[in-house]
Amino acid sequence: MASGDTLLILTPLNNEAPDADYATLDVRNEHSVLDFKDSGAEEAVFTAVLPRSYAGGGLMVNVHFAMSSATSGNVVWNAEIERMHSTQDIDSAGFAAAQAHTEAAPGTSGYPGVAEITFTDGAQMDSLAAGEAFRLRISRDGGNGSDTASGDAELLAVEIKET
Repeated sequence: MASGDTLLILTPLNNEAPDADYATLDVRNEHSVLDFKDSGAEEAVFTAVLPRSYAGGGLMVNVHFAMSSATSGNVVWNAEIERMHSTQDIDSAGFAAAQAHTEAAPGTSGYPGVAEITFTDGAQMDSLAAGEAFRLRISRDGGNGSDTASGDAELLAVEIKET
């Protein structure tokens, strides 16, 4: 695959909610969404396999979202990757450090926006390689002083591209 090509698309229905602090599945005009509140941190977790067509570059995780009510302010999104391999016990989390991105809320409630979170190849991606299973954790850091948008951020989809 070439740089910029889409590798995976994940939807709210692919979410494997964690035990606590999870984004809530909701519906908006027949669209499944995951609601992330504006205070504290809530998470969504997705399991996938990195396609074998992945050429070994970095990754960009695009979080497609809308706001339930806000028309101004910023949303702080975090993404973390956990490589599932022969030395990672699936009974414990082993996510690499979070990569963050602050994105302005779309100017109209319900209009989609995209937060682009970039990972360089290697440690930021937990050394994930083509054909390996992994988990992706997406969270909104509503407690961060830079997260100033009020109300829920509604995740519509996640696109993973090669950079």
